[in-house]
Amino acid sequence: MSFLEHLAELRTRIIQSLIGIGAGMIVGLAISNKVFNLIARPMVLALRSAHLDDKLIYTSPTGAINLIITLGVYLGLVLASPWVLYQVWLFIAPGLYKHERRAVWMFVVSSVFLFLCGIAFGYFVMLPYMLKFLIGFQGPFKPLIDINEYFDLILIVLLGLGLIFEMPILIFFLALFNIVTPKMLLKNFRYAVLIITLLAAIITPTPDATTMLVFMAPMFLLYFLGIGVSYLVVRKKRRARALADQGAG
Repeated sequence: MSFLEHLAELRTRIIQSLIGIGAGMIVGLAISNKVFNLIARPMVLALRSAHLDDKLIYTSPTGAINLIITLGVYLGLVLASPWVLYQVWLFIAPGLYKHERRAVWMFVVSSVFLFLCGIAFGYFVMLPYMLKFLIGFQGPFKPLIDINEYFDLILIVLLGLGLIFEMPILIFFLALFNIVTPKMLLKNFRYAVLIITLLAAIITPTPDATTMLVFMAPMFLLYFLGIGVSYLVVRKKRRARALADQGAG
């Protein structure tokens, strides 16, 4: 394909992606109210467990509609992401070798899987502990939970955990470019413990040790998973180097 043909193909893929995003946002707006009920469930359960009123509030006339629109936009982006990734694939795939295509697909699938695992961990494990502690720490005050502030908290926690669960992917690329090795990661494990502890203390919005430990446990598992991934990368590179030396010999 010529340069102009590449530009025409790129324009087609961008237009198709925008159409998919628009359609996803329409669907997202249609279901955003039901989805928010699901998002609000951890907070509702935490309020009920503390024997408090489980109704969330909004403090401005546009608070509810702003939340529904914002949530609909986010849902639209999530729903449209497979279509957008497919358009990106259609654009780059013709220029890739077969093994490169397989590697790209493995990267995309593993990244999405780990990101979803992070969100699931945050929703089913992290949030119940965190919200129960926060509501139990009310003192002489009565909590009135604003829906917009609650949504902002949920977004930070879930997206943050989704990104943290990408740690094995990060370690994979660092090992691929010889920046880290399994031996280096194991040797510097004590520094990893310190960094993970600091991250847990900064990101976790509660000061209790239980929530921090719940947050730190998957990070340690992901670190060791990253060590295993880096070992596979190093072993494969050594085999390829050995085969190349045999061919040269």
